Amino acid sequence: MSDPAALPNFPPPADEHPLRGRVLDALLDLGLQPDIDADGDVVITVNDQNLFVRSHEGELQIMRIFGQWQLPPQIADDGRHLLQVCNELNLTLNCVKTGIGSGTLAVAYDHLMTPGADLNMTLQVGIQLVLSTVAFWHQRALGVDENGNPTTPQEDPS
Repeated sequence: MSDPAALPNFPPPADEHPLRGRVLDALLDLGLQPDIDADGDVVITVNDQNLFVRSHEGELQIMRIFGQWQLPPQIADDGRHLLQVCNELNLTLNCVKTGIGSGTLAVAYDHLMTPGADLNMTLQVGIQLVLSTVAFWHQRALGVDENGNPTTPQEDPS
């Protein structure tokens, strides 16, 4: 006899949460292993990063892809700098939002799901935008390029 806790987490009926059901199907088609958390968000792991997909059902369907990351300890206390980096990215990447709260960086991509929208492509683009934005944020916040080299000239200590 199997342990009931070991049974797979079956998605809800399609008519209960239609957008979330379509998101689950699309993520499976993309080769990901989605799950549903206690808040009703779809959870996926991409490149060892946990991301969430929240579906706002109703006449207007909105899909949000988001994640949260601990702030690097070397800059966690520099709130003004962290918010400046968020502001810079929010103005540069107008389809992604960044913010700081409770010692974490939050990054979100919202998409209005219009009839006929390609959900698979929207998910792929949204996931990559969130992950790329996290990388950009860390590079700018830490003052390094994509290889970890300083982007600003270092002061001579002598």
